[in-house]
Amino acid sequence: MRTTKGAARTRAKRRLYKRAKGYRGGRGNLLRTVKETLIRSGHYAYRDRKARKRNFRRLWIIRINAACRQRGMRYSQFIAGLKAANIELDRKSLSEIAICDPAGFDVIIEAAKGALPA
Repeated sequence: MRTTKGAARTRAKRRLYKRAKGYRGGRGNLLRTVKETLIRSGHYAYRDRKARKRNFRRLWIIRINAACRQRGMRYSQFIAGLKAANIELDRKSLSEIAICDPAGFDVIIEAAKGALPA
């Protein structure tokens, strides 16, 4: 008598279908399509976890640049001034300060301007 996977195969399929829950049409119902879709979605998820970090960094830089320009300074000069003044704030926190605490950002700008060579 030949053996079949039986319960193990059913469990494996159930796991796949559970991960594909909410997918449209055959992508959520047909085993082969579900497998293909899950591989592709996993690839997108991996890629976009990296892309999210890049996108947020871009956003923070845009915000900092806008805040610097309002105070008569370019972003590149500002970052160079921070390095010269040994101020180690990351772009995320600088962006937050620029939005939530403009007076505090003014102080940082002045420190950066003061550290730049004349």
